[in-house]
Amino acid sequence: MKLATSLRLAHVAPDPRERAPLYRQLYEALRRAILAGQLKPGARLPSTRELAEDLRVSRNTVMNAYEQLLAEGYVEGQTGSGTYVSRLLPEELLHARAVAKRSPRAAREGRDISARGRLLAATPSNVSRTGASRPFRPGSPAIDAFPFELWSRLVARHWRRPRRDLLNYGEPGGYAPLREAVAAYLGAARAVRCEPEQVIVVAGAQQALDLAARVLTDAGDSVWVEEPGYLGAKGALAAAGARLVPVPLDEEGLSVEAGARLAPAARLIYASPSHQYPTGVTMSLSRRLALLEWAGRAGAWVLEDDYDSEYRYAGRPLAALQGLDREQRVVYLGTFSKVLFPALRIGYIVVPEDLVDAFRAARSLSDRHSPTVEQAVLADFIVEGHFARHIRRMRALYAERQAALVAAGREELGGLLELRPADAGLHLTGLLPAGVSDREASLAAEARGVEAQPLSAFHLGPARRAGLVLGYAAYDGREIREGARQLAAALQSLRRARSA
Repeated sequence: MKLATSLRLAHVAPDPRERAPLYRQLYEALRRAILAGQLKPGARLPSTRELAEDLRVSRNTVMNAYEQLLAEGYVEGQTGSGTYVSRLLPEELLHARAVAKRSPRAAREGRDISARGRLLAATPSNVSRTGASRPFRPGSPAIDAFPFELWSRLVARHWRRPRRDLLNYGEPGGYAPLREAVAAYLGAARAVRCEPEQVIVVAGAQQALDLAARVLTDAGDSVWVEEPGYLGAKGALAAAGARLVPVPLDEEGLSVEAGARLAPAARLIYASPSHQYPTGVTMSLSRRLALLEWAGRAGAWVLEDDYDSEYRYAGRPLAALQGLDREQRVVYLGTFSKVLFPALRIGYIVVPEDLVDAFRAARSLSDRHSPTVEQAVLADFIVEGHFARHIRRMRALYAERQAALVAAGREELGGLLELRPADAGLHLTGLLPAGVSDREASLAAEARGVEAQPLSAFHLGPARRAGLVLGYAAYDGREIREGARQLAAALQSLRRARSA
C-alpha cells in the first residue's frame, strides 16, 4: 500500500457497521489524515484499485471518496501519474494565518481618532444598561403579549416562495406598500398629512434622529432640546456637531418663550409633544401653535418625535404637530419598536416634499435600506388590520399594568417615591423626597435587581427635582409588585444610611 508510512491502514478502513456510506467514511478518514499532516502535501495516494484491494472494499467506493476529495480541493490528479495531496489546502484559502500579537504599548504609539470620533465616543445615548430586561426598564413593550403565531404565518407567506424583488436591493425610501400603509395609518390615527413618497423607512427612531441631525444641521448650529429630554436625540444632535440648548418644560410642554430667549437663531427644535420623555407632559394645543408660529418666523425646522402616541388612556389624542403645520417646517418621526417589538428595527420619517431627495440620499449612504422581507411582513400586518387590533389590545393591557404599578407604589412606596397615574405612555416618573440623590437611589435599586433610571441623567444641566423613571409595560402584575417591594427596600436602606 503506497499511503505514507506514518498512516496506518486502520485509520482509513471503513466500518460496515457504521450508518454512513463506506465511501463517505473513507473520504472523512483521508481528509482528517491530510489536515493532521499524516499525509503531507505532495504525497502520492495509491491507485483506486490498490487501495480497494488493501481495504477489501469495492473500487467504486474508493473512486467516490477520491472524487469528493478532488472536488473539494484536498487532492489533485495528474494525468498518467496518479493522485496527490494538494499543496494548498481549502482551509488555507478560507482562513487567514494568525500573526504574532503586538504589544499594547506598540499598538498605541502614534494612534489617534478624529475629533468627531472622540465626540461620538464621549456622547451618552442611553441610560439603560445592557443585559436582560428587568423591572422597571422603560421603553420595553409587552413582548409576552405579541401575536407571534400570526406574525410567523405572515413571515412564512413571504419566505415560502420569496419574490425576487424582495431578495434584491430595495429602494432607499423603503418598500412601497409599507410606505403606503404607514401614510394611511398616520393620516387616520395622527392627522398627519403626507403622501407615501414623503415616508422614509428607517432602522428605528435612532437612525431617524441621526439622519435628521445630519441633513438639517451644520456644525455649530443651535438646537433647542427638551430639558430633561431623551438622550438618544441629544446624542444624535451632538454627534452631528450641533450646539445643544436645553429648554425647560412646564405643564404645557416645551417653553417657546424660554427657547426664543436662550437661542433666538436656533436652526432646529427637537420636541416630543404627544408624551414627553421622561416627564410624560403632553404639549397643549396653544403651545403647539406657538411653537409652529415661532419656527415659521425664525426659519427653523421642527423635529417631532411622536413618542408613545399610540398609547393614550384618557381622552382623544391631540393632532400631531405635522398635521397642524402649514409651512412644511416639521419633520415627523416614529417607530414600531415600542408598539411591536424592538428587534424589528423599523421606523419611519415623514419629511416635507422638498426634502425627500436629500433624506433618501442620506438613507442610502447610511445603510442603503432596511431588510425588505421584514418590511413586506409589516405591511401585511398593517393592511390586514392586525396592527390596529394589536394596538387596541395593548392599550387595555398597558392601562392595567400602569394601574398595577400605581397600586403597588401606594402600598410599598409611600413616603419614599411619589407616583401618580399618567394619561399616556409606557412609563411613570416618580419624584423622590427633597435631599435624596436619584443616582444613589438608582444604584441601590440595581443592587436589588431593579432598574430605576435617575431623572437627573436626562438633564444637560442640574436637575430641579430628583426622581426615578419606571417602565411598566413589559411586566405582569406579579413582577410589578415584587419590583416595587425591592425598590422600597432599596430606598429604605438609602434612607437609613443617610440618617446614620
